[in-house]
Amino acid sequence: MDTHDDLNEFLTSRRAKLSLAQAGLPDYGGRRRVPGLRREEVALLAGMSAEYYKRLERGNATGVSEAVIDGVSRALQLDEAEHAHLYDLIRTANAGAHPSRRRTARKTQLTAGMQQTIDAMSTVPVFVQNGRLDAVATNHLGQALFSEMFDDSRPPVNAARFMFLNPKAQTFYLDWEGNARQIVAVLRAEAGRSPYDRQLSDLVGELSTRSDLFRKLWGAHDVREHRTGTKKIHHPVVGALDLTFQSMDLVSDRGLQMLVFSAEPGSASHDRLQLLASWTHTGSSSEPREVPRTSSESHVQDM
Repeated sequence: MDTHDDLNEFLTSRRAKLSLAQAGLPDYGGRRRVPGLRREEVALLAGMSAEYYKRLERGNATGVSEAVIDGVSRALQLDEAEHAHLYDLIRTANAGAHPSRRRTARKTQLTAGMQQTIDAMSTVPVFVQNGRLDAVATNHLGQALFSEMFDDSRPPVNAARFMFLNPKAQTFYLDWEGNARQIVAVLRAEAGRSPYDRQLSDLVGELSTRSDLFRKLWGAHDVREHRTGTKKIHHPVVGALDLTFQSMDLVSDRGLQMLVFSAEPGSASHDRLQLLASWTHTGSSSEPREVPRTSSESHVQDM
């Protein structure tokens, strides 16, 4: 991954998304040769010379200050994740570091104490991942919830590889396309933080080669943080589950993120999740009985 190219393509893609009206600029009509804002218009909004901004967009970030980053972020109306991504791209371009000096080893296992902690969280699924979205650890219920992903025998188990290369993902995730977009946006943000992660580069290369959709989404340069949200899945054993998740960075295991899933108390999803937990706890080899649908779910067709 070339940081200078990434900086150029990210800034170009962000200004292409902004109209004159969104930017608060007058539209005098006439034919515009580029979608969105021109470089000169971004420079005006950011409070800098057009030539300075052009150099920045070409990937020349030498000496760029935080004030300049803030100005460009305001001009392009970047959200928090996009602002952080721009900062990461400029920081790396400024450093001019060589890959061998900037390699960051990603953790592949939890400390014993942290594993003991997530194992004790027996009523909720827990999934721990690194920045590449490798599955680092789960508790028993997390393993059961994502059993389709863990059926992939190729190590390491990876959420992005499952999403784009395993046909089971398209029935497991009820909103498969939305989840696919989220996965790519999360990986894009990680690429900005860790531009010389060889395993991440290899993963992106593999997915770009084997998935047309991944290649298209990667080229859009969208970024996102994976902090909270919902997951609608169809579990092969207990059926449809409507879950919320919260994610936390682990202080004791830096570089790892813990995702905890839950269902609304009293809902069919909550009952089904508890059924899965009970089945997992007993270690039964037979499938648990399907939880009856509520009337509000009767319109949902199992995939």
